[in-house]
Amino acid sequence: MSPRLTALDALHRSLGATMTDFAGWDMPLRYGSEREEHLAVRTKAGLFDLSHMGEITVTGPQAGELLDYALVGHISALGVLRARYTMICREDGGILDDLIVYRTGESEYMVVANASNAQVVLDALTERAAGFDAEVRDDRDAYALLAVQGPEANGILASVTDADLPGLKYYALLPATVAGKEVWLARTGYTGEDGFEVFCAPADAEHLWNALTEAGADAGLVPCGLSCRDTLRLEAGMPLYGHELSTELTPFDAGLGRVVKFEKEGDFVGRKALEAAAVQAESNPPRKLVGLVSDGKRVPRAEYAVVSADGTPIGRITSGAPSPTLGKPIAIAYVDAAHAAPGSAVAVDVRGKHEPVEVVALPFYKRAR
Repeated sequence: MSPRLTALDALHRSLGATMTDFAGWDMPLRYGSEREEHLAVRTKAGLFDLSHMGEITVTGPQAGELLDYALVGHISALGVLRARYTMICREDGGILDDLIVYRTGESEYMVVANASNAQVVLDALTERAAGFDAEVRDDRDAYALLAVQGPEANGILASVTDADLPGLKYYALLPATVAGKEVWLARTGYTGEDGFEVFCAPADAEHLWNALTEAGADAGLVPCGLSCRDTLRLEAGMPLYGHELSTELTPFDAGLGRVVKFEKEGDFVGRKALEAAAVQAESNPPRKLVGLVSDGKRVPRAEYAVVSADGTPIGRITSGAPSPTLGKPIAIAYVDAAHAAPGSAVAVDVRGKHEPVEVVALPFYKRAR
């Protein structure tokens, strides 16, 4: 089956992008140097095509109650035009996906799933909607999604919209006109920087991309691919589904138990299993998610083993890459709790050689506020 194309496919190719198959989509991996794209987002701004993400609309008088039942968060308590990071879990507590839910109206929500899990999330929400006065609608074809991320993002966007950007809080959104096109404008992102995500009609995507490119020319805006998006989120300690998150793990295993809201009324899918996971995480966690930093040149990669000083396996890498910001190889790993304290000296088995690494608290990078 041929990969799906975003509305910006021809534009990416005209810019010389290296394309790759990602979750069934043909997506830009990089346009030139992924390191330069990464550093542009950290110091100036980057423009991303994220149209592979999966938008699912939930509407109706009981839309909030449905999402309270289907997801681990207290979604009905979310204010209109606010957003929340949350998860959808199985009955056994395993993570089906991590999500951002935007409340776009009194009885309307937009659930944004990862591309690889969009159909799974849609199917689960549809199944869990039984008995609720709410409708679940697949809106993946209704939206293209652009992101402007970095210190200059605010100024760039301000030049093409009269929306109240100073009043738009982190994890909030508003209906806006950007470069003459009607969009949903959200102050969210996956880079560790301030920035915005622009949900638009696919037919408007190229116009908006070009308008933002022109507006950001003097500010150092560059087009960015999935490769630098991954190193940016890694430095920011943000989990990636299929790496730090999976159906074999609960939110508590991943150190994200805060997203599970036991205080909300009524039952929700996975409650009993997650209550047990919360107790174990508090009293006797088997492994913890940590950061690792190396002073060497060999890069710890996903699935490499983490070992103790005597060579005993104590964990595994979930994500690893050279950090353009730190100038050192970094990784995220699940390690035995006894070795999870920051400052612990452990090693990574890199093709048979044990490379020393230091355990550090996540994130590796946090922007100045």
